[in-house]
Amino acid sequence: MIQKKDKSILVFRFSALGDIAMTIPVLRSFFNTYPNQKIIFVSRGFVEPLFKEFDNLEFISVDFNNDFKGLKGLLKLFKTLRKNKIKAVADLHNVLRTKILKLFFKLTFIKVQSIDKGRAERKKLTQKKNKKFKPLTPIHYRYCDVFGRLGFPIDLTNHEYPIQPFLPENSEEQKILSKSAGKRIIGIAPFASFAGKSYPLDLMQNVIAYLQKDHLIYLFGGGENELKQIKVWENAYDNVIDIASPFNLTEQINIITYTDLMISMDSANGHIAANYGVPVLTIWGMTHPFCGFTPFDQGIENSIMIDRNVYPEIPTSVFGNKIPKGYESAFRSIEPKEVIEKALEILKLTKPHHN
Repeated sequence: MIQKKDKSILVFRFSALGDIAMTIPVLRSFFNTYPNQKIIFVSRGFVEPLFKEFDNLEFISVDFNNDFKGLKGLLKLFKTLRKNKIKAVADLHNVLRTKILKLFFKLTFIKVQSIDKGRAERKKLTQKKNKKFKPLTPIHYRYCDVFGRLGFPIDLTNHEYPIQPFLPENSEEQKILSKSAGKRIIGIAPFASFAGKSYPLDLMQNVIAYLQKDHLIYLFGGGENELKQIKVWENAYDNVIDIASPFNLTEQINIITYTDLMISMDSANGHIAANYGVPVLTIWGMTHPFCGFTPFDQGIENSIMIDRNVYPEIPTSVFGNKIPKGYESAFRSIEPKEVIEKALEILKLTKPHHN
């Protein structure tokens, strides 16, 4: 717990789970360099399990629909946060809410810095005409840059993966893992927030059906429709297990650390797995690794992308929410065979992650 006498760095990131998960390697590197510096991380409550490993971090949950709704709510939040001794504010989100909060802190002469999202470069990368197809600065480095401008430079080569969590034999996570019977465990997160980032489910079913013959498949997801689909696959195949329904986020993270491979879209579970040194095979649709959201420490060789010689407008957006006319079936150009072969190749090159 943060002591009131200690001056803390206040960090904002309110967005999607994947964006917030990408702060974890940065924070590890930060604490490896500045072990005595306190951080207060302000975000939505459901992401708190991501931060359990940090002793010198206090997590503050915010609810913008109730407690801190509207401008009055932001003023209330500012007054609440100000009760802590704050030396600086790191805005890793840079949206209207955080801009208002930053203004309040600036008026009290607190140093603030914001992420540079590179919006101009993003526009050039995603525009249809005169596209500038070159990689943007990865988001992890953009996060580091914010701390650097506050006087806390971070070197991501200083990152260290945590040890796998100890799971008691009677824990539900260990009971699931003990059923692996010597098989390699492949996590698959087959869903994403937009259709432009979601590999067609019938093709993903082919991937699951093949890989489960010799491997154990753990399925991850969220939302009513996704959970229903996961149940369909669990019931259809002997070696497929639903992890999403029975386990909360903390438990899912514990299980992910023991998987041998994660297959995901451009989405949160890929980032969570990468944070624990699990190889991640990422399947990209309307987005692209050049947008800067590749999971941490994963080489481009672990990415499968749509052929831009056939679909040159990719990436069509950073978020995967734009499917141009004629691109509706573009994702189908990635054959299940390609995904399966790449998954088996990665497994062959890596040691088992669990006993």
